[in-house]
Amino acid sequence: MDNEKRSIYFKKVEEEPFARLLGIRLVDVNDGYALCEMKYTDEMDNLYQNAHGGAIFSLIDEAFEVSSNSHDRIAVALNMNITYMRPPKKGSILKAESKEINRTRRTASYNITVTDEENLIATCQALVYIKDQEIPFLRET
Repeated sequence: MDNEKRSIYFKKVEEEPFARLLGIRLVDVNDGYALCEMKYTDEMDNLYQNAHGGAIFSLIDEAFEVSSNSHDRIAVALNMNITYMRPPKKGSILKAESKEINRTRRTASYNITVTDEENLIATCQALVYIKDQEIPFLRET
């Protein structure tokens, strides 16, 4: 992936309202790959003062979204299967790393892991459908 395209993805994630709401930041992107991070804050707690599964899912989904849409065609999620391993420690930096493991003309599969500074927090297997449409914000450059 060239540097101009990488810069566009960094800018788009920085501007995305939901990512901003949760403080999700893109750390790295390449073809079929993305690394995102987020600080686990009190606002992300569930009823038991642990990280809400939805917050962890959102971090996974952001990395998945970027990695699966890194090939110039719109990709939409078909399935995501998440396994939560353990709750992260309050204040920890959570990192979601999405790696493409298979790609055909119409679908692609990804493995996504979430870690904190010490532990594996969650894993995800995900599948996208690849549309014929180009990604609009890449055409604007």
